[in-house]
Amino acid sequence: MLNALRRRAGQRRTSQMLLDAVSARARLPVFYEAFGVADTIDGRFDLLALHAALTLDRLSAQKLDGLAQAFVDGLFVHFDEALRQQGAGDIGMGRRMTKMADAFYGRLKAYGEAPDDGALAAALLRNVYRGDDSKLEPARALAIYVSKARAHLAAADLAGGAVDFGPAP
Repeated sequence: MLNALRRRAGQRRTSQMLLDAVSARARLPVFYEAFGVADTIDGRFDLLALHAALTLDRLSAQKLDGLAQAFVDGLFVHFDEALRQQGAGDIGMGRRMTKMADAFYGRLKAYGEAPDDGALAAALLRNVYRGDDSKLEPARALAIYVSKARAHLAAADLAGGAVDFGPAP
């Protein structure tokens, strides 16, 4: 019993380290300045969801299911806190969280099922850039960044809380 509690506490600490790294990467100004992602609540959500999806894919590949669940739990606590900081009250919070969950899991599926950079760029254009065809080139550049980040994550020690997306673009 104590070992299970210790393991869960360790997973929560590690998942928080992962979440902190994902949040820090998603907040880099380069995504808003060079890649043209809107510096809005939606744009920030999309970058956080993108980096979280990359991390979850790697956790899944490494069969770290408990850590992945702790990471998702922490991510949704983060979403809840962000909504509350924006002034959302308890009334309607469930509806808002359901909407965020649907958006997050839709993006997770779209990015995970993209077989190549072209399909990934199309998914990014649809989600991150809200289908704005004038953002096709930034979407392609972001897809290349995602491919490089995946390669770096493959060598990262996620079980130890180390996230490596590679150098900032």
